[in-house]
Amino acid sequence: MSRHIDYYFSTISPWSFLGHAPFLAVARAHGADVAFRPVALGPVFAETGGLPLSKRAPPRQHYRLLELQRWRVKRNVELHVHPRHWPFDATRADQMVIAALQAGLPVDALVARIFSGVWQRQENLADPDVLAAIADEVGLPGSTLALASEGEPAATAYAENRARALAAEVFGAPAYVLDGEVFWGQDRIDLLADALASGRAPYRPIPAE
Repeated sequence: MSRHIDYYFSTISPWSFLGHAPFLAVARAHGADVAFRPVALGPVFAETGGLPLSKRAPPRQHYRLLELQRWRVKRNVELHVHPRHWPFDATRADQMVIAALQAGLPVDALVARIFSGVWQRQENLADPDVLAAIADEVGLPGSTLALASEGEPAATAYAENRARALAAEVFGAPAYVLDGEVFWGQDRIDLLADALASGRAPYRPIPAE
């Protein structure tokens, strides 16, 4: 029986971008079932004690910039540390992925292309016309998905993803939840791979005696 991974991410997250391809490679190598779950990070941070980037202490902000440079070398990918159209409201982009899922369409190429649009091509992902063109580029119905991304079904699913993330004790992105066990951060993909390879039961928090 295949293992199940809930994949929580946001198109606004550079760490989600850095981990996207390596994560999918690991999941496929182990035959794991992946549920794509775009999630709004602001509310998740607010409800789990995290801070938005602008409110973090300067040393934390500076360290993030160091890590982005390190990891773009480690992952061997192009990444603009300060992309032209960032930060942006990721709601439309995240909900376009949801709209495609709701339409029964494949989203692997769409998510990868959206990430590239933010972090490599410096496109304005808050613009629905840009999103429509991206979807068209990967063979999906761009105008239809752009419209659906602003509809109630996509918004409802987006809110449900947030509630599901909080129930799973997810507090940031990317988070890979393997049969209920949370692996937070693209730097935990090796540990996820180990868990899949071993076939062990999910770890759970150990209460103090």
